[in-house]
This record gives sequence, structure tokens and C-alpha cells, in this order.
Amino acid sequence: MEETAAANGPAPGSPEPEGSNWLLRAMREIGETVIPAVVIALFINLFLAQATQVLGQSMEPTLHSSQRVVIEKISYRFHGPRRGDIVVIDSPHQKDMLIKRVVGLPGETVEVENGRVYVNEKMLEEAWPTRPGGGSYGPRTIPPLHVFVLGDNRGASNDSRSFGPVPIEHIVGHAWISYWPPDDIGFVE
Repeated sequence: MEETAAANGPAPGSPEPEGSNWLLRAMREIGETVIPAVVIALFINLFLAQATQVLGQSMEPTLHSSQRVVIEKISYRFHGPRRGDIVVIDSPHQKDMLIKRVVGLPGETVEVENGRVYVNEKMLEEAWPTRPGGGSYGPRTIPPLHVFVLGDNRGASNDSRSFGPVPIEHIVGHAWISYWPPDDIGFVE
């Protein structure tokens, strides 16, 4: 009895049908490339760094509205925020993430009067540019595991003067590098 090749599959040495094999190979190649890339991108975004956009004028003249910065998330796993750090805050009480500068640390007494910041009754010598304005605050002692933050543009900033000290757990990370617009490329200070 003679059997046909169709019943038993292709004859040895004959080419494989083009149908679904190319699709399976393409899906496999995509899976081997795209899935690891997505996993790596998620890992970087969740644990190492992420990009964000500055919204508003509260950090002028240091940062400008629509400027884009990279936030690094590693250093605060080894030490707390330091005075002068520009941080991104994700508070459940705010609609958008905020970007502000740390001026008061846990245990310090902070007061803002006539646009000047006093820490433990001494005027803070700010090594960064600021624009005066805004309301007064305190004196108030910053609780443990909290920081006091202000925008550099004090007259146009929603900051700790209105919502109080920020729990360190709400800090996403430290603004590290500006990458857009091209004129502002560089480290954020």
C-alpha cells in the first residue's frame, strides 16, 4: 500500500511550509528582545532613576517650567536628604509630584520671615539662587523622618509653608541631571 507524503508530513529534505513557522520565529524573536527590554526599563524606573518634567515656576531661577530632569533614586537608600538637595515629592495629598529644595532637616527648628530662612535661630546662608516672597512660617521643629522644603521662587511656591514638613518616605528621589532643553543640559544644583 502506498502512503502519500501529505498524510505523513513533508518528505525528508523537502522545504518546510512557510505558514505559521515564520510567525512563531518572529514572535519568539520579539519576545526575546522586547520582554527583557521592558523588564529592564521597569527595573530602572522603579529602583534606579526616572525622568520627570518640571511643572510651574516654583523652582526658578534654578529650574524652569517644562524643563526635564532625571531623578536618581539610589542615594537616599544609604543616607537621608541633605540641605540644598532638590527632591521630587510624591505626596498622597498633592495631585502632581512636586520638585522642591530641602532647607530643614529632622530635629531642626525652621522659621521663614520676610523671605529669609532661619534654621535653629540662625539665618540660612543659601548657596543657591532664590527669589524672595511668599508667606512666613514657624518657628517649628521638624519631626523625625521629615524634611522642610521650599521652592527657590518663594513667592510662587506651594511648599512646606503651606503643607508642613514632608515625610522622607514621600521623597521619590534627588534631581540629578537636566536633559532638556539643550541649553540646560547638566547636573542639577
